[in-house]
Amino acid sequence: MNATALQSKIGHEPNARLVPSQIAHFVLYTKRFAEMVPWYKTVFHMHASHEDENLAFLTYDYEHHRVAIVQVPHMKDPQDGIAGFHHVAFTYRSLHDLLVTHERLQSQGIRPYWTVNHGPTTSMYFRDPDGNRVEMQVDNFDSAEEGIAFCRLPEFAENPIGVDFDPAELLRRLRAGETEAALKVRPNIGPRDLKSGFPAG
Repeated sequence: MNATALQSKIGHEPNARLVPSQIAHFVLYTKRFAEMVPWYKTVFHMHASHEDENLAFLTYDYEHHRVAIVQVPHMKDPQDGIAGFHHVAFTYRSLHDLLVTHERLQSQGIRPYWTVNHGPTTSMYFRDPDGNRVEMQVDNFDSAEEGIAFCRLPEFAENPIGVDFDPAELLRRLRAGETEAALKVRPNIGPRDLKSGFPAG
């Protein structure tokens, strides 16, 4: 059975495990932003779906970003073998799958330290036992083109971080009949900068 057929079979079993559909991206923190962004563009033939003086979303395919690079000017130089890796992201097939996964994990005492609608994605951030950051996300748009287009809007430029949300409340609303499309629309709250936006986690 090939991977596509297996994925289809798993996704349609009545008691299927809700697992990610792909690894989506990773995030790097750096004080060498002006060097890092062109390096990744050059090495992987990437282009920016969003880029300003502190944040770059870089991609080489249909995804709105495969690598995000964040400027942190006062970072200490990393020790040998330790760099500015921030987190890895796993994509789920639907908002339902993401929220039911949150419900399952919470029942086992595993809670996210941050839940946020970024605009292109609705995301939950966790720390593993070693302190590594792990993002679980669902794409908010039906196509990659729509996600990339959102990253180019003025409201994303003024708030590239997003809007926090309550997963339990979102799941309650979903079960009450609201559509996933409606629940994934990011509210416009105005400016939110990087310094105040990202929790320490």
